[in-house]
This record gives sequence, C-alpha cells and structure tokens, in this order.
Amino acid sequence: MIRTRLLSVAAVVGLVASLAVQPHAQVLKPGIADLNSMPEAELAALPSMTPAIAKAFVAARPFGSIVDANKFLLGQGLTADQTKAIYEKAFVHLNLNTCTTEEILLVPRIANRMRIEFAEYRPWKTAAQFDKEIGKYLTANPGELDRLKMYVFIPVDLNTATDEEILSIPGAGQRMVREFKEYRPWKTKEQFDKEIGKYVGPKETARLWRYVVIQ
Repeated sequence: MIRTRLLSVAAVVGLVASLAVQPHAQVLKPGIADLNSMPEAELAALPSMTPAIAKAFVAARPFGSIVDANKFLLGQGLTADQTKAIYEKAFVHLNLNTCTTEEILLVPRIANRMRIEFAEYRPWKTAAQFDKEIGKYLTANPGELDRLKMYVFIPVDLNTATDEEILSIPGAGQRMVREFKEYRPWKTKEQFDKEIGKYVGPKETARLWRYVVIQ
C-alpha cells in the first residue's frame, strides 16, 4: 500500500514537472483568423471588404504586422471603424515578445493599460504565464483574458518545438511538422528561408518565420 501511494505521488509529481517545463506556446487560443493566410474568398466576406480589396490584399501579403495591414486597408479607402470590425474576426497576430504599442492598440476594445502590461512581463514563455500575469488585471472580466489570447502568440523554438506546437501555428500542417524537424539543428534565418522555401515559396516562408525563433 505504501509503495503504491509512493508511486502515485511520483506519477503526479512527474506530470506536474512535465507540464511546468513546456517552454513555448503559439497563438494562445484559437478563434481569430490569420489575415496573412485566409483564402481570398473568405477575406472578401469580412465586414466592409470587397472582392477588389481582398484581391489586392492577398497580392500584398504577407504583412509583417497588423500595423502594416491596417495602413494598407486604410489606403484602400476603408475607415478606422470598418477595419475594427474586420479585426473582430481576423487579425495579424501579435508576437507578445516584440509587439509595439501601435500594434497592441489595434486589438479591438483592448484596455489602454495592456500596452504597458504586455511589455512589462517579457520575455513571455508560456500561455500559463500570460494567464497569471494578465489575468491579475482582469479578475472582474475573466472572459476578456480568453478574448485577448486569441490575438497574441509566443514564438516556438524551431529546434525543440513539439508536433502540437508546430501545428498550432496558423496555416501550418503535418508537412511543416516534418520539414521543421527534418532540418534540425536550425541555426539561421537564411537556413530557414532556403529549406522551407523549397516547399512553400518566399511569401509563405516569410509568414511562417513570424511564428518561430531559433534559440
């Protein structure tokens, strides 16, 4: 009996430890589409979008940030209110470790203080860290924490990311799981551009690069 209890305790400790060492996350919660990978027909169906704007948007992709995408859409004649309606459904997700104040404030209905809080707790490493630190400010509105998680991501390490982490990158599939793992160890962006570019071309390679890091 004592031995069984010890084994049970050891199993629990091992489980907790395994959860604790998970180093990375991706888009922290699904729900907001990626403007850089949405099919043209789906883009055209977004609020205030037209087929012509959607076509031009696809031709200009990938956008390095939501700021760049926003400038493009405003240049197509959309108003700030119209772009906000689009961002309720689709967005260029924010890298929590590098996003600027300008990017953060383009998240619809975000509290102004988040421009400070997002930066204060860098480097971000896990979704649990985000829950803990940002959740402190949202105790009166816990649903807002889940909503914000749909707009942000933490890059995955190309050399250690699990299959699950790679698949959580918007638009990545089993092929990218194979290719990301095949060329380990990754050392440079140039290596990534060369090897992944064989399979998806320079635009998609640039889009995928936003979601990864080499450590």
